[in-house]
Amino acid sequence: MPIRERLERHQIPLYLAAIVLGFAVGIALPGAQVLEAAINPVIAVLLYVTFLGVPFTRLGTAFRDARFLVTLFVLNFVLVPGIVFGLSRFVAHDAGLFIGVLLVLLTPCIDYVIVFSALAGAAHEKLLAAAPLLMIAQLLLLPVYLFAFAGPSTLGIIDIEPFIEAFLLLIVASLAAAAVTQWASPGARPFRAIASTGATSMVPLMMLVLFIVVASQAHRIAVNAAALIGLLPLYAGFLVLMALVGTATSRVARLDTKSARALTFSGATRNSLVVLPLALALPATLAIAPVVVVTQTLVELIGMVIYVRLVPRLVPDRQSLTYRTGN
Repeated sequence: MPIRERLERHQIPLYLAAIVLGFAVGIALPGAQVLEAAINPVIAVLLYVTFLGVPFTRLGTAFRDARFLVTLFVLNFVLVPGIVFGLSRFVAHDAGLFIGVLLVLLTPCIDYVIVFSALAGAAHEKLLAAAPLLMIAQLLLLPVYLFAFAGPSTLGIIDIEPFIEAFLLLIVASLAAAAVTQWASPGARPFRAIASTGATSMVPLMMLVLFIVVASQAHRIAVNAAALIGLLPLYAGFLVLMALVGTATSRVARLDTKSARALTFSGATRNSLVVLPLALALPATLAIAPVVVVTQTLVELIGMVIYVRLVPRLVPDRQSLTYRTGN
């Protein structure tokens, strides 16, 4: 059996092992926090490899899928904020917890959602095409939601520069590099070798991302564990709700199977690694907010490992046949 197939067959236990090992290393070595600087570069490499597997001729078609894009925006910017408002009431008594929860749950993911959705057989190229629109929309709407949910005082303490930097590094740079590689690979052996080995490196790269994220943040989680325990059911509940809301929304919109899976992943995954710098820049009175974001990252990473297996069962391949029969 080729190594790629062996890795993909055992990807779930491999990801869980990376998470457990990362947490163990992060607790044993407090200096592991320096790995935080490697998070965005490693994710950029992972996205580059992911983009290598997406024929760029398909992006135009994905971008023109108006039904999917409209449903994606309704889910992320109408339905999700309503759910977040309800869940955030449980931590509204603590400003640091409250702002951290709002920051992370109100911003849809634009990076590793593409990777996880691809592993679940979703239309990840549609999420790739939608990434710039999702990023612009959350830049514009996050201040609106913060104003509505937390009051006007929050607007003066949020800096959007990390959003823009992450978008340029994670999406634009990775996408451009993948496009150049695809264009050059037919006539250049080095580029052809990179393109051919990209798919095999997906699982190891995802393991590396999980390890670095968890190891770099484990000590902070441990130090603030008592204050963060109450967030675990909140974040887990969000994932459970979004699995149900995402699949139900896809049925109402009559999306095909792969698009429905992509929609479900987008609704569940949040932009935690992009909003982390925003949280780190908050005043000292809200010092716990970054750890609130990190906690969501850890819960979501475990949740995505489960989603890779769960979502194809919630949205089976025969769904598209059922929709066509009903038309």
